[in-house]
Parts: sequence; C-alpha cells; structure tokens
Amino acid sequence: MRNPLTKLRAGLCALALCCPVAWGQGSQEVSHHMAPTGSLRAVINLGNPILARQDPATGQVMGVSVDLAQALAKQLQVPLTLIPVTSAGQSVEVVTRGQADVGFFAIDPVRGQGIAFTPPYVVIEGSYLVKQDSPLLRNEQVDQASHRVVVGLGSAYDLFLTRALTQAQLVRAPTSPQVVSFFMAGTYDVAAGVKQQLEADAQQTPGVRLLPGHFMLIEQAMGQPKDRSPLARETLARFVAEMKSSGFVRDSLQRHRIEGAVIAP
Repeated sequence: MRNPLTKLRAGLCALALCCPVAWGQGSQEVSHHMAPTGSLRAVINLGNPILARQDPATGQVMGVSVDLAQALAKQLQVPLTLIPVTSAGQSVEVVTRGQADVGFFAIDPVRGQGIAFTPPYVVIEGSYLVKQDSPLLRNEQVDQASHRVVVGLGSAYDLFLTRALTQAQLVRAPTSPQVVSFFMAGTYDVAAGVKQQLEADAQQTPGVRLLPGHFMLIEQAMGQPKDRSPLARETLARFVAEMKSSGFVRDSLQRHRIEGAVIAP
C-alpha cells in the first residue's frame, strides 16, 4: 500500500491551476487527519477586516479566510463548519484547545506554543495612528516612557510590541476593531493596528492621522493544533502553497477589494 504522504503529493500535483479540485480517491485518511470529527471546523477572526468580515445586512461571514476554508473543505471532501469570533485571542484559544481544526493567524512565537503554522500566504502592515496635534512624526519616536500605546488584546501587534517596546506602556483594548474608539476615549498617545483598519477608522474619526510606513510586517498563515499529525501538517502547508501559486489567494483579495496585502513569497 502506498504511503498516504505519497498519495497526498500526487493529488496535490494534479490540482488544476485555475480552480481547486478534490484530492480524489484514497484521500479518506488525509481527511481523517485534517478533520477528525468528519467536518472541517475553521475558526474565522472577524477582528481582522483584511481577512474576514460579516455582512451587517445578511450576517454572512465572508473574506479571504472564508474562501480558503471553503476550498480546503472542498478538497478534503468534508462539510465545513465556520466558527466566527471577534478577536485574535479567541481564535488562538479555540485552535489551541482543539475546538477547531484550522484557523488564520499572524505568525508569532508565543502563539506557536500551541499552534502549528503553515508558511505565510499574505503579508500585511502594522501601523501607528496618532492625534492630529501629536508631536510624533516617525515610528521611531513612539518608544518613550511618557507614551501609552493602545493595542488590541492578544493581537499580533500586542504580542510583537510587548517584545519590541522597552519604554512605552501598552494599554490593551478588548479587541482590535475597538482600538481607535478606545484610543479616542482616553488620554493615550498612540494606537497600533492593521494599517487598513486604521485608515478606515481615520476616515470616520476627525483629528487623527497615521504615521508613515509601518512598525512591523505581519505574516498571515493558516494554523492547526500543535498535536496534529505530520500528515495533517504537510497537507495544510501544501494546500497553502497551492493556493498561492494557483492565484487563488490573489483572486480572493481582488474579489473582496482588499488593498495593502501582498502575496507572501
């Protein structure tokens, strides 16, 4: 009997470049390793608007991460169960506890203690926002003892800045989408988050501006519980590679009108 990894490689090599297809016969073992409950459970973080959002009129969850989850379930030939959450911290917790089979995350070594990441599929920017009359003009000026920086609790920016800032104090808003409103409601100096989210918030919030450039580049990847099998890890890594090389991720970004995110090399 052929090794299941060999069957997986053969199936992936046969994928059409224009559209993902099922992996075909002999994929039951792969599906069992990826979705042991019989349904692919994918946690979707609605706190990152680049990857997912919820239509306010219909309640439908949509975005790049949803498209990827649907494509993976189709290739595994199993039903898909979406688990929407509102923060990165919740998403990490659900996957770490094994309550979801896959999730979509910014790669971070702290999260890596409980999650096995694929290589990244997109890279996005983390930026700072300040009030219009702030004396801050450059990212390098933020890390001062007198500054308080608002971040979303458990977000990639929270984890990164916890390590990177040596003097400024971090103040944590409940979720990333609440960062700017939290920032404006208090006497804070800087808000940190996804550049596109901050740009959108700035259009609705008079008297603020973004600092030029970025303070970090965020590699977005898929992840699964750390204790999943080597077969499951290779399956997910190869799936992400195919979704990048086939143009699936690029087309999804365009379809959802996402700007500022680039395909990871």
